[in-house]
Amino acid sequence: MGYNEAVTAHLAAFSQSMRDLREEIEAARHLEDGAFSLGVEEEYFLVDRQTGEVSVETPEALFEEAFAGTEGRVERELLQAQAETVTRPCSSLSQVRAELSFSRNVLSAVAHTHGLAILAAGTHPTATWRGAVQTAKERYDQVMADLQMIGERNMLCGMHVHVSLPDPTRRVDVMRRILPFLPLFIALSTSSPFWQSRPTGLRGYRLAAYDELPRTGLPELFRDAEELEAYCRALVQAGAIPDASHLWWAIRPSLKYPTLELRAADSCTHLDDAVAIAALYRVLVRHLYINPDCNEGIGPVERAIAVENKWRAQRYGIHGSFATPEGPLTVGEFLDKAIALTREDAKLLGCVPEVAHCRRIVRRGTSADFQISLYQSRDDVPCDERLRPVLDWLIETTAKAG
Repeated sequence: MGYNEAVTAHLAAFSQSMRDLREEIEAARHLEDGAFSLGVEEEYFLVDRQTGEVSVETPEALFEEAFAGTEGRVERELLQAQAETVTRPCSSLSQVRAELSFSRNVLSAVAHTHGLAILAAGTHPTATWRGAVQTAKERYDQVMADLQMIGERNMLCGMHVHVSLPDPTRRVDVMRRILPFLPLFIALSTSSPFWQSRPTGLRGYRLAAYDELPRTGLPELFRDAEELEAYCRALVQAGAIPDASHLWWAIRPSLKYPTLELRAADSCTHLDDAVAIAALYRVLVRHLYINPDCNEGIGPVERAIAVENKWRAQRYGIHGSFATPEGPLTVGEFLDKAIALTREDAKLLGCVPEVAHCRRIVRRGTSADFQISLYQSRDDVPCDERLRPVLDWLIETTAKAG
C-alpha cells in the first residue's frame, strides 16, 4: 500500500470514531451546567512520524485543516514545533475527556497526512532549542523581543486547567489558599525527565527551564483582587508588561476568562491522567471557595514550604515526600489527604472516579517514570539510540486518546 492509500485508509478508519466522539461531546453538553465549569488547554510537540524528532517548521495547512476539523479548537503556540488544543467550557469530566480525545484524534489524523505526529510531554527528549522557529504572531513578536534567548529556549509543553468561580472577584483569595496543593499537581503530571538528549535527573525538568522566564513560579500572597490589580497596574504603567496575561505563574486569575487557571502541570502523555488532574483541581477549587476558612491563615512560612515542595515535585515526582508542619508526607499520603478533604465536593461535581485515578498515577507511575524505565532498559547502547524507544512510546501513547 502506497503512502496516499495508507493515509486514506487511516482517515477512513478514523471517521467513525470521530462521529462517536462528536455524539458523546454533544450529549455531555446537555448536562445541567452550573458553577465550577472547567476547560483544559493541552500543548503538544509536532514531530516527524517516522523518526520522532521535533519538526522545527510546520506547514500552515496543517493548522488550517486542524482548526476546521475541531471547530476552532487547535492553534499554534509560541514555537512552530508546538500546537495547542483547547476545550469549550465543560460542565462534566466526561465532556472534558470527550473534547480532549476528539482534539487529540483530529490533530493526530491531520498531522499524519503531513508526515507528522503529536507528542504530549513537558519536554521533547531529544529536541534542541537552537534553531527553533517562532510562530509569526504579534503577541509572540512582543514576547520574543522582551525575553530574547530565554524565549527561544521555551521548547516546553504544559497543560492548563481553567475553573470558573461563582464570584470571580474571589479568585485571588482561592489562589492564595490553594498554594500548598500546587506541588501535588506537578508531581502527578511529571513528563519531562530529558532535555536535549540528556537525562536531567529530574522527573519534571520543564518548570526548571520555564522558571528562567520572569513572573513564573508561585505567586505572592495577594490577599484579594485589589492587591493583585495594584501590582499589575504598577507593571503596566511602568511599561514592564502590556497586561496581566504576561503573569506566567503556576496559577493565576485568567485575563481572558472568568476562571482561576492552573498552569503548573506538564503536558500529560496519558489522556486519563490529564482528566484526573483536571478533576482534582476542580474539586479543590470548589472546596476552598465553599470553605473560606480552609487555609485562611496561610503566610510566608506556608508559602516557603510550598516553594520547597514545588522543587521536590520536580526532582522526585511521585516518589518523593513533601514537607509539612507536621512532618514529611509521601506524595501518596498528601494525595490521600486532598482526596479526603474534597470527598463531598467530588460527589457533588460527579467526578469521584476521575479523582480516584490520581491514586492510580501514584501506583503506576507518571509519564516520566515510563520514559526513564524505557531509557534505562537499554544501557548497552549510545544515549541517542536509548531515547528512540522513549520517542516511540510517547507518540503511541499520546495517540491512544479513544
